[in-house]
Amino acid sequence: MSLAVRVIPCLDVHAGRVVKGVNFVDLRDAGDPVELARVYDAEGADELCFLDITASSDSRETTYDVVSRTAEQVFIPLTVGGGVRTPGDVDKLLRAGADKVAMSTAAVESPQAVAEIAERFGSQVLVLSVDARSAAGQPSGYEVTTHGGRRPAGVDLADWVVRGCALGAGEILLNSIDADGTRAGFDLDMLAAVRAVCPVPLVASGGAGSVGHFAPAIDAGADAVLAASVFHFGSLRIAQVKDALRGAGHPVR
Repeated sequence: MSLAVRVIPCLDVHAGRVVKGVNFVDLRDAGDPVELARVYDAEGADELCFLDITASSDSRETTYDVVSRTAEQVFIPLTVGGGVRTPGDVDKLLRAGADKVAMSTAAVESPQAVAEIAERFGSQVLVLSVDARSAAGQPSGYEVTTHGGRRPAGVDLADWVVRGCALGAGEILLNSIDADGTRAGFDLDMLAAVRAVCPVPLVASGGAGSVGHFAPAIDAGADAVLAASVFHFGSLRIAQVKDALRGAGHPVR
């Protein structure tokens, strides 16, 4: 029996509010993270992802008070990311109520921190969040970016996933910058490229726009599907996505 596919709403948080843009720009307010978390928990989300999207570019820590208030509302696993750089940051987030912690920019800038965090807290706590875009010059055809998709890292996507898993990441959250917020569907080619080299669970992010987009992401190799704007602005409900996945033959909770 294969594991149930997880459906994960993502709260992109900026200045204490949930926001959503297209390709990481033109942000719209989508509400209060604490309230949205409560709603998604009640609707049957399998996990929740909370990303402080400007923590790294603003060189600050994630807002712990908002994390702890969000954690109080949910009884499902909560992954928190944004501005996570050190084992101390992870410790504070776990104490604030996070179950898993996502690293993106700092992991690229300081791979040793990934190893230190995995060693101290266990791989199951550490999610390597990878924002990537098409890049003809890279062997896999995709390049890793940092600072919320703002800066090219000059690192090949497949190479980075292999290295990140070797350093101790227990899960890969793969976000397509090209697809992000477009609602045109997940980047299936990117997912397949990563699945071929990724030995840990893979979460697909970026591009969900209709119920028909989720099952193909699982077929391409994802273990879980993450979406933001389609849930925040009410165009899709968690139950609809699970029904579509079930209808395509994928086990869901």
